[in-house]
Amino acid sequence: MTESPRTPEIAVLARAPIPGRAKTRLIPRLGPAGAARLQAALIDRAVETALAAGLGPVTLWCTPDARQPAFAKVAAGGRVRLREQQGADLGARMAHAVAEHAARGPVLVIGSDSPALTAAHLGLAAAALAGGDDAVLLPAEDGGYVLIGLATPHPALFEGLPWGSDGVMQGTRERLAALGLRWSEPATLWDVDRPEDVDRLVSSGLLDW
Repeated sequence: MTESPRTPEIAVLARAPIPGRAKTRLIPRLGPAGAARLQAALIDRAVETALAAGLGPVTLWCTPDARQPAFAKVAAGGRVRLREQQGADLGARMAHAVAEHAARGPVLVIGSDSPALTAAHLGLAAAALAGGDDAVLLPAEDGGYVLIGLATPHPALFEGLPWGSDGVMQGTRERLAALGLRWSEPATLWDVDRPEDVDRLVSSGLLDW
């Protein structure tokens, strides 16, 4: 009998909404408190989206630590587990999260920057892995990606990439090809990183903050 594909767990990586340390590129537009308030709302939305997908357990991977009040608020009720991010850069932190989840099966890794990400997108990503893809990605319009899903760990996908630049997605594609992996990109989304993205967010009506 063929074993049924396991439902992926979801890892949400988030930075605490601390004024002056959260969404720093948006501080000139929103001020430190406003940028932190937006970050808190984005975290809430990302976690609710992950839960709404109805897939595997959801873990919120926190930085600088899991003791921040905003993280405790999200975890209230026990629907979400809290863990602290480990690693010197974003790639190392994602690789660590993937490795932690991999013992139990596939994993989808998302951040909190894309309010356009929906439960349906997470379902598409899970279906891609269940259908035999080694990896699935949702590119971001700015050259990064909103989601990466893996059936098994591949640390090389997270090493030495120019995180925060417009070359992340293309660099990841090149790594996937070099590793001989099969992957899909079922949707391209936008995220909120730059001051001009705030106007798009406001006009979209996706987030009340």
